[in-house]
Amino acid sequence: MALRFEDKEYVLEKDLNEIDETKDTPEQIAEYRRHCNNVTKVSCIMVATMTPELQRFYEDYWSYDMNKDLIESYHQRARQERYEIVKSLITSKIKDGEPITTHLQRMQCYVDCLLNVNVNFDEELAIYIVLQSLPSCYDQFIMTYHLNKEETTLSQLQSLLRTAESRMKGKSIASTPPPAATPVLSIG
Repeated sequence: MALRFEDKEYVLEKDLNEIDETKDTPEQIAEYRRHCNNVTKVSCIMVATMTPELQRFYEDYWSYDMNKDLIESYHQRARQERYEIVKSLITSKIKDGEPITTHLQRMQCYVDCLLNVNVNFDEELAIYIVLQSLPSCYDQFIMTYHLNKEETTLSQLQSLLRTAESRMKGKSIASTPPPAATPVLSIG
């Protein structure tokens, strides 16, 4: 943000090329000196914001090389982190006896973590992933949800699921038919 504010962000993407003061124009020489000053300032800012271990490692780097090395070093780790979060989100299932609210909070946390590591995906996809994570006792809810033509947000879905959970808890066990008499909907 500071680099963008000061119009010095370019030094991270443009390497400092040496010039020949005898052959280059005064404008090129002035541009080189301005670039050199900006590189020095940005390098100092970058090193100052690092941990002491990284400061010692990068103290002799220019900003362009430092940025390139940091991207290469941390790209693989970030990629692995994104994979682990996606894996956790997709494989997450509600635990036996767990309240729906706890499960939904965990799922929302995964979605938020993905957004924090720059994985943008459609909210509709997040809704489908949440729906697939539900146990079979929510099958009727899922079918009703899909038959409903209204668009919902993830937070609206969470509210609907809390309501469905309270209705399921409100039914007495005696009113539930025995497993053998449970109706089955067969398609195809």
